[in-house]
Amino acid sequence: MQNPQTLQCGLCGGEQLEHYHQDKFRDYWQCQRCKLVSVAKWHRLSPQAEKAIYDSHDNDLNDQGYRRFLSRVFEPVTTRLDGTKRGLDFGCGPGPLLAKMFSEVGHKMAIYDLYYANDTSVLDCEYDFITCTEVIEHLAQPGEILTRLMAMLKPGSPLAMMTKLVIDKARFASWHYKNDQTHISFFSRETFEYIAEQFNTDIEFIGNDVIILTKR
Repeated sequence: MQNPQTLQCGLCGGEQLEHYHQDKFRDYWQCQRCKLVSVAKWHRLSPQAEKAIYDSHDNDLNDQGYRRFLSRVFEPVTTRLDGTKRGLDFGCGPGPLLAKMFSEVGHKMAIYDLYYANDTSVLDCEYDFITCTEVIEHLAQPGEILTRLMAMLKPGSPLAMMTKLVIDKARFASWHYKNDQTHISFFSRETFEYIAEQFNTDIEFIGNDVIILTKR
């Protein structure tokens, strides 16, 4: 285990990180300000190794099981939209099915992904809603990304995220979600409540893994 003084929280910038867990692959640290649990930077994959894992995923646009999975975000967002809206699916991956689902019901969609749809011009636009499914756990600097996403949202608009939540240390130790080597940032309800306060948003937890922040 290397020197914790070299660590800084990627969400809030805090420097008071305490060791949270260690397994045979990685060390995990928790920020004492925002409670984000993150993987030590010396244990993170290179961009090339990370993309190789993403390339192995099968995100088929015709997969009904994948559609049902994404409906956990699609349905609560759709109920919050009145008329035709402009949305962004941030971190859409190689198979942008969620954007397709919104397009099918009439919304105008843009997509962005660092590896698969890296058109940064879409990040200079304004949106009525943004989705971010199974993305923020991959981010080394989630604070920077959330700041940018919030700046793109119109007032009264939702940012809908999907990610599994940290419960406590005991369950973290046997948690399958941390075993994905591309997962490096782990959020709890307390972390999202911190985010909501910092960005002046309303927050709603839907089920076990969907979080909606509505910009005031």
